[in-house]
Amino acid sequence: MGSAVSVVMKFGGTSVADADAIDRLIGIVRGHIGSSGAYPPVVVVSALAGVTDKLIEVARQAEEGDGERAIATLQALLDRHLTMAATVTVTSRVALLASVRAEFEELIGLVHALAVLREVSPRSLDAVLAAGELVSSRIVASALVDHDIPSAWVDPRSVLVTDAEYMCAAPDMEATRRRSQERIRPIIDAGQVPVLGGFVGATPNGVTTTLGRGGSDYSAAIFGAALGAREIQIWTDVDGMLTADPRVVAQAQLVPALSFAEASELAYFGAKVLHPSTILPAVDRNIPVRILNSHRPDRPGTVITADGRRPDGALTAIACKRNVTVIDITSTRMLMAHGFLRRLFEVFERFKTAVDVVTTSEVSVSVTVDDTRRLDDIVDNLRHFADVGCEPEMAIISMVGENLRSDPALFGRAVMALDRVALRLVSQAAGRRNVTFVLRDADVPAAMGRLHETFFEARALTKSRR
Repeated sequence: MGSAVSVVMKFGGTSVADADAIDRLIGIVRGHIGSSGAYPPVVVVSALAGVTDKLIEVARQAEEGDGERAIATLQALLDRHLTMAATVTVTSRVALLASVRAEFEELIGLVHALAVLREVSPRSLDAVLAAGELVSSRIVASALVDHDIPSAWVDPRSVLVTDAEYMCAAPDMEATRRRSQERIRPIIDAGQVPVLGGFVGATPNGVTTTLGRGGSDYSAAIFGAALGAREIQIWTDVDGMLTADPRVVAQAQLVPALSFAEASELAYFGAKVLHPSTILPAVDRNIPVRILNSHRPDRPGTVITADGRRPDGALTAIACKRNVTVIDITSTRMLMAHGFLRRLFEVFERFKTAVDVVTTSEVSVSVTVDDTRRLDDIVDNLRHFADVGCEPEMAIISMVGENLRSDPALFGRAVMALDRVALRLVSQAAGRRNVTFVLRDADVPAAMGRLHETFFEARALTKSRR
């Protein structure tokens, strides 16, 4: 076999939610093998739908000292996984059921100890949360074998090397590349499908870690970069990236292609399909990322590449982030003074709160935050040197497109579309691939509808008339 890897296929929680979902996954993998020839795909899977939330609940119950409830919750999870394992396998069922039970017995022992101590450290929480992906990936690997697709389960902790920042570990890409070549490459070369759990890694000393939110997608990109994949596929329950959130805009359309930079902007400003960190390893290696629907595998999906600019000079998509708070900081000390902004943003740094949008004038700064857990502390500290006001129940709408850099008319059309909407803040980043509006959360449906009609529905109508 050669050195290339055809694709890394990542299947999210809804794509492994039940036996029917596993059957669809098997069909997708079989179809890829049949069409691509030489190289089996690498399969990365999330925990079964809802399992990670349940494991977080288990950890909370243990920390409260309620070991009985925590163990009962784990027993229900064990029963769900055993039922799934028994449903999707026949010939490999006995070995699979034994491995699932062993994984949960180890987890039950850990949770019992945590409940006695009434303490769950970040390191312990990672050990609890990792179980979801470890068990789901074992089930998928066995199901593939049971359906005559040669496959091998690979413990992601033996491959994905990270630092010790538990709950949000960062990968050591070079060490992970070496481990991937040593432990995944021989399986591919033997004509088998390697199956790994996403989200999970380990320190160089073998202590279990997790990559945090969006971790399974991130794992797929890391493995794809480490193995030199031709493409990274994210299989989910939607057709791809859409021109707007379909929960807000019913007429949202598929975005067939976009750039890495556009995808990152859209993810940051609220698009739920892809987490921004996911694409970083792919950007570094210039590997296309394709978002596909496991319920409709015949759909083309969305492909994300380095230069995915729309050829027609139009906008790419609109994203929205709801329930944000605007903080206004005003001080005459700002006027022609140096160091004021440093002092201001040190407050947000001290309380580990990210800022989304920033606008400034001669004597005031306005910022938006969506994490308000430390808002009272932030405001108290800011008031040591400025007047501070807060406005909750706001939202961010971001227009994203590479063509914003070359066509100033796009911004003008947006402002005209929003002529009856009260805009609180307007911002354009240095990269000039997004324009951001801050407005009342209650105005989001109307504003998104007008923007979408202006930039997407009108264009679709024009095309249909040609």
